[in-house]
Amino acid sequence: MSDQAKTAVILANLGTPDTPDPAAVRRFLAEFLSDRRVVEGTGPRRALWLAVLHGIILRFRPGRVAKAYQSIWQEDSPMRIILDKQVAALDISLQNHCEEQAPQVFAAMTYGQPGLSECLHSLEVSGYKQILIVPLYPQYSATTTAPIYDQVARFQLARREVLDIRIVKSYCEHPLYIHALANSVREQRDQTGSGDKLLLSYHGIPQEYADKGDPYAQQCHRTSELLAQELGLAENSWVTTFQSRFGPKQWLTPYTDKTLEGLPAKGVKNLDVICPAFSADCLETLEEMAIENRDIYLAAGGEHYNYIAALNSAPDFIELLKHLVLEQAGDWVGER
Repeated sequence: MSDQAKTAVILANLGTPDTPDPAAVRRFLAEFLSDRRVVEGTGPRRALWLAVLHGIILRFRPGRVAKAYQSIWQEDSPMRIILDKQVAALDISLQNHCEEQAPQVFAAMTYGQPGLSECLHSLEVSGYKQILIVPLYPQYSATTTAPIYDQVARFQLARREVLDIRIVKSYCEHPLYIHALANSVREQRDQTGSGDKLLLSYHGIPQEYADKGDPYAQQCHRTSELLAQELGLAENSWVTTFQSRFGPKQWLTPYTDKTLEGLPAKGVKNLDVICPAFSADCLETLEEMAIENRDIYLAAGGEHYNYIAALNSAPDFIELLKHLVLEQAGDWVGER
C-alpha cells in the first residue's frame, strides 16, 4: 500500500481517568462534564452549570468517584485495558482478512488519554490519509457519539486539505452485534442456569434530550427487542431499564435501581443482568451494576444476581468490528 493510501481504523470509547485518585478524576470529570453535548445549555443556563460544576461538583464528587474507581482498578483502568485488547484483536483479524492491504488499528478516547484529537494529529503526521472511526457505542446519542463528530469537525476545520475520515454512526441493529450479545447471555446461562428474568440496563440520558429528538432511547429498545427475539424470550421474561442518572432532572425510565428494588416482591428472585450499551466493562458496569445494584437487589429480597460481562474483546465482538470496517471502508482495503 502506498503512503498516499495509508488507512487507519480508530476504536473510540468515552474515556477514563489516568489514575484512581481525586486529582485525576477531577481532571477527567472537568473535561467530560464541560462538553456542551453532555450537559446542554446556552447563555445563563450554561453559566449556571459551569458555576455548579466548578464550585460544587468538582470539589466534592471526585473523592467519591475515585473510591469507586479504586474498587475496580487493575494495573490500569479496565476500560483502557480492554480497549487495548480490542485494538490488538481487531488488528490481527484485519491482517488475516486483508493481508497487505489491512488498515492499522489505533485506540482513542473522547475524553482523557489516548485523546482522539491527538490520535488524529499523530496519524496525519504519519501519512495516513484515510481514517475510519468506530465509536464503541452501539446506540447513537448526541451525548456520546456526537462529540466524536465534533472533534473530527474541529480537526478538519484547521486543515486546507482535509483527511478522508468516516465515522460509524451506530450499529444497534447489526445482526452480528445482536448475535454477540445473545451468545454472551447463552454462555452465562450455560454456567449458572437461566434466571427468572433478563434485565437489560442501558446508560441513561435526560428525558429532555430524548424529547428534543435524540434517538438513543428508541435504539436501546430496538436492541432489546432484537436480542429477546434472538434468544426466543417470552415477553414477560425481560425488561429494559436505564442506569447512571445524574442530577435532579427526569432521566429515561424505568430506572435500573428502582426496578431492582421492586423485582423480588414480584417473585423475581433469580436475575440475569446485561448492559448492551457498554462495549467494555468500566465503572458503570463493574462497580455500579456488578456491585452497587447487586446489593440493592439482594437487600430487596433477591437471591441470585448474575451480571453478564460486556462484550469486551470476545471473538464474536471482534468479528462484528471487522465487518463494520469492511462494510464502511471496504473500498479502502480492496473489498469492493
